[in-house]
Amino acid sequence: LLDWSCEDWLARYDDLPNRQIKVAVKDRFIFETADAERRCVQPEGLQAEIDKLVAGVPLGRAFVRPSGTEDVVRVYVEAATVDETLKLGQAVVDLVFTRAAGVGSKPVVS
Repeated sequence: LLDWSCEDWLARYDDLPNRQIKVAVKDRFIFETADAERRCVQPEGLQAEIDKLVAGVPLGRAFVRPSGTEDVVRVYVEAATVDETLKLGQAVVDLVFTRAAGVGSKPVVS
């Protein structure tokens, strides 16, 4: 494998449909992450709920992390298709908005 060119490596990679969504929250400091911001350890139980949502989506992934500069939580999602990405994204946004006292209008993932 080490003899592959950049073009060879690039040909092996497929970029999945993805979205990044900002969710305005009352207090971003209730969120803590670990594992290079791939796991949410606080609020307690949130990651387990995200994991359940992701488990039902082919090639699904979702991360949440607090912004460093504004009272928002950034939600990143990806999945095998655009439709699955949008559905997973909305489900995670809904979860974060509810669990973290979202403020203003709840984002609609599109």
